[in-house]
Amino acid sequence: MAIDAPSSPNTQPWSDRLRHSTIILIAAALALSVLVSLGELSALPAAIVFLCIAAAALIPWRLHDAAASRDDVRRINNPVESAAVAAVVAGMPDPAVLLDRAGRVIHLNAAAAQLAPALRRNELAQFALRSPEIITALREAIATTEPRRATYLDHVPVDRWLELMITPVPVPTTFGGADKCMLMTFHDQTPLRRVEEMRADFVANASHELRTPLAALSGFIDTLQGQAKDDPKARERFLGIMHNQATRMARLIDDLLSLSRVELSAHVRPDTLVDLLPIILQVADGLEPLARERQVDVETHLPDAPVMIAGDREELLRLFENLIENALKYGASGGRVIVSLTPSTATDGAQEIRVMVRDFGPGIAPEHLPRLTERFYRVDVGDSRSQGGTGLGLSLVKHILNRHRGRLLIESVPRQGATFTACFPQAKTPALT
Repeated sequence: MAIDAPSSPNTQPWSDRLRHSTIILIAAALALSVLVSLGELSALPAAIVFLCIAAAALIPWRLHDAAASRDDVRRINNPVESAAVAAVVAGMPDPAVLLDRAGRVIHLNAAAAQLAPALRRNELAQFALRSPEIITALREAIATTEPRRATYLDHVPVDRWLELMITPVPVPTTFGGADKCMLMTFHDQTPLRRVEEMRADFVANASHELRTPLAALSGFIDTLQGQAKDDPKARERFLGIMHNQATRMARLIDDLLSLSRVELSAHVRPDTLVDLLPIILQVADGLEPLARERQVDVETHLPDAPVMIAGDREELLRLFENLIENALKYGASGGRVIVSLTPSTATDGAQEIRVMVRDFGPGIAPEHLPRLTERFYRVDVGDSRSQGGTGLGLSLVKHILNRHRGRLLIESVPRQGATFTACFPQAKTPALT
């Protein structure tokens, strides 16, 4: 909150000063008249005293007006307060405030005014800034005329991490000298902080997911080297569990590498035309043993003509493999999975291709739908691990679709199954020549 400094006598309004001077002169005239009438003072000395009092009351006006005039001239001629400097500060994309050596605000842009509404021109910035980190850095920069940096958390209106940079700026003065102003710029570090937090969470989750099967393998190896070494039945059972754990770890590493590759090339859109139909059929045929094991019928409703999009064949194979495999694993109770492809029109009018994978299983509760594509997010952790899931399948699907400039739609009603729809922009057919 800004603190209003008390006004000095020299800044009082003109009418107030006139009233005060008039009262002083009237009082002096009355007092001198009484003294003359009583014979205590002759008329000539009384007149001289009255003139001195009048001069004392009126001359400071002239001095103040002259000083104000000099201040106005200084402001007009001061290069720092020129319109060009104001335009430069106003044009900076980040919140920016230019201060004089005393810490008063000379210029600020709209972003700074929005960040700290209490900032006012010609007022001390320390009174308008709440964070102790900012005030400390500003005082040190003013005292030393050296750059300062501070990072702080702003809670209003939402939590944001901001970095303050205070840079001394040499500026010319009115009479040809040089002085230093302080340029304060604020940089929003919230996206970087969130990325760092996501990266730390990802590393922690990945380490945990890898540590679990590694611990199981290590434990069973110790058991096989000990008491179960001569027990054929136990050895066969433990080796089967070890095989499953090793397979799960291999899938996790494979998904991590695939996700990393997709993220590295996310800015490069595939430009090779591929036909979706043989890709979908290849995935469905490859998952036929899993479908038989889960007693699920896979129905494919595909057109006869080729459906071309600009895409990466290997990435599309992983995408449809994850979607259909999830439907077979988590929707197996429905006994049926439908894979269909239809042309459609997006909300913006663009033509697109939609591949829908629908199961008739237990469905997904609404509160889980927005988070399904987060890394390592699971609706049921125990069920996911028992199914051999890594928690990265839908995250990989989302990133592959983003690279293909597509989108993923998820619809589900509990006890009525779920539908995952991959939407791809339709490839433009080359013009006939």
